[in-house]
Amino acid sequence: MRRQILLASVGAIAIAGSAFAADLPYRGPPPVYLPPPPIFTWTGIYLGGQVGYAWGTDPIDVVDTVFGDRAFFNDKPNGVIGGAHAGYNLQFPGWNWFSSSGIVIGLEGTVDGTSLHGTRTSATGVTMSTRPDVQGSIRGRLGLAFDRVLIYGTGGAAFTNQTDGYSLGFPFFGGFPLLGRETITKTRTGWTVGGGLEYAITNNWSIRAEYRYSDFGRSPDFPFSSITFGNVSFTHHLKENQVQAGFSYKFDSFAPAPVVAKY
Repeated sequence: MRRQILLASVGAIAIAGSAFAADLPYRGPPPVYLPPPPIFTWTGIYLGGQVGYAWGTDPIDVVDTVFGDRAFFNDKPNGVIGGAHAGYNLQFPGWNWFSSSGIVIGLEGTVDGTSLHGTRTSATGVTMSTRPDVQGSIRGRLGLAFDRVLIYGTGGAAFTNQTDGYSLGFPFFGGFPLLGRETITKTRTGWTVGGGLEYAITNNWSIRAEYRYSDFGRSPDFPFSSITFGNVSFTHHLKENQVQAGFSYKFDSFAPAPVVAKY
């Protein structure tokens, strides 16, 4: 009987101690809220670079403004093209029937240096050269997003800084400029259109492949300062294809500070 009373007393004391301990204030640090990993989005400002190859045609319409004589030549410049781009995308999830990722609308600008160069020599010894050494564009972009894959079309304004060279020699000297040389450098403007495929490797880095066709319009080179070409007008119409691969870094959007639980 005494043993049972002793065991009952010990149990009551243990229960009372546990209740007392539960009432004591907790002095440890509060738990820190860990936000979930950010959901991927194409929305944001981005910078990047690109490199590729370009080729085209530059029909040259040659007119003697005094005698009315006319001739046509087709220069074909080609070379490496590469530079940098910057832009902004805005994603609208659920705005298309093909993917819940929606559509992406953006604006992008590019600047490229090129090694494009083409030369033609006529039967009369006139050598004509085309060198569009700097090019650029300001374009809109519209694409369909499939999570981290973006298929897009693009189009807008294009410009090039083009240097045209002319020299007159004798055909049997290989067009060597024995009689005169002229160069004219102009900024020519036009339009460009194309499309591409972009893939986001991480939430910030992406790679792309793109094709564009550009038309820089008709632009005459006239008049010249020399007697040799003084009465001759050369009208160029550069049209160009380009394929480029590139990469972009998208900056994270501004987000509120993490929430910390308080007690």
